[in-house]
Amino acid sequence: MSSDRTENADVPTSRVARTARFGGLVAGQGARWAGMRAANAFRSDERSEAAQAQRAMATANELVARLGEMKGAAMKLGQVLSTIDFDLIPEGEREQFKEKLAELRDDAPRIPFSKQRKLMEQELGGKLGDVFAEFDETPIAAASIGQVYRARTHAGLEVAVKVQYPGIAEAVETDLRNMQVLLPLVKRLAPGLDVKAIAAELRERIGEELDYEIEAQNQRRVARAFRGHPFIRVPAVDTALSTRRVLVTEFVEGRPFSAVKDLPEEERDRFAEVCFRFFYGLLTREEIAAGDPHPGNLLLAPDDKVVFLDFGLIRHVDPDYLEGERGLARAVVAGDADAVKASMAELGYLPDPSRFTGEDLLAQLLVAAEWYFDPQFRRLDPEYVRHSLEQGSSPRSPFFAQMRRQTVPAQALLIRRMEGLLFSVFGELRAGAHWHDLAQEYIAAAPPSTPLGLVEAAWLAGAAEPSAAA
Repeated sequence: MSSDRTENADVPTSRVARTARFGGLVAGQGARWAGMRAANAFRSDERSEAAQAQRAMATANELVARLGEMKGAAMKLGQVLSTIDFDLIPEGEREQFKEKLAELRDDAPRIPFSKQRKLMEQELGGKLGDVFAEFDETPIAAASIGQVYRARTHAGLEVAVKVQYPGIAEAVETDLRNMQVLLPLVKRLAPGLDVKAIAAELRERIGEELDYEIEAQNQRRVARAFRGHPFIRVPAVDTALSTRRVLVTEFVEGRPFSAVKDLPEEERDRFAEVCFRFFYGLLTREEIAAGDPHPGNLLLAPDDKVVFLDFGLIRHVDPDYLEGERGLARAVVAGDADAVKASMAELGYLPDPSRFTGEDLLAQLLVAAEWYFDPQFRRLDPEYVRHSLEQGSSPRSPFFAQMRRQTVPAQALLIRRMEGLLFSVFGELRAGAHWHDLAQEYIAAAPPSTPLGLVEAAWLAGAAEPSAAA
């Protein structure tokens, strides 16, 4: 999360103004696309394709600009859309566009402390001095719907205080109502996507993220699941001081991701493996898809435990659906094309299964997730990540036509986002591992494949020593 933005006194919250911005964006782009189609009637195929690519990129850029201006749910929509491939955007510019969408996370407003103080005192029912012995008025982090401050309670505990921007709840609720207006624009950029199902999923997830009491419950559940873990730490929640718009948690010192990237290779590999085990373990054992494995939510504590923050954007996955996803992965590993097709159809990836062959689907998935289906040791880097993502969405890919006929099931949206962001994090770390062996522990209940895995297995069995020396 960014902490160096200049102050901005207001987040736009007017329902009329926000609705007008959504409507203006869609109407303006609709007119421009209609004009392009009319002009293409008199152009060669090559010039028509070039014009369509140019119009798609212009649409994408305006989408980023407008969502960034509006903050709140509009920004969160952009962040989630950053994990989706937009077929009509020129292949050479597609990853750059997705990066622009992802950057909306860090383009957060700064709110004067006087406004934040007023909201906190309303929520907490008293003066800040009555609640906290010390309170640093300079925020230490900012995100799409709130800012984070450091404070000390009268009991002497160091805490992090996350406070929503004043008026952001109303702005988000307006955005969620207006999301339907954006669907034609998103559909234009990704023709095969079931945009209505994804919009419904986003409405539910973002609506929950706005309620810090729900986030507090999520974080308490995750913290309880990893309490006493030998190399993972989740800050405790101060339930007595947390409300719908204020979340107070234990403050944990730690090195940020930017510092972790500069560590020796062995330490970076360990950090990446811990992140892999945290997110996939949370999904497998607790049936929770945590959709925000963003570098700003990862710290390395002085005791070498990895600290995980921010549990607003999560989903509880149905056990049967989760087992279906694991079954699909096992079918890919086994090379069982028929089982791959049957699994993808049952899970909801194939709107019309008759248009696909199992062999093509198997080949597609082996390419798309090569990094953890390949049994060899692999050291990732940003170049490999970019190449892999492009391989999965390039119009020159032999699977491009069938990918455009597929969709993303609602329950898979945050799982795919988690995987994609983790992949990018590992690439930034230039981390190496036998990723396939790690994945098999969660896909097929394989035995631990690393010393850290043995430490965690002993802890899960109730026999772990509180040490991460492995």
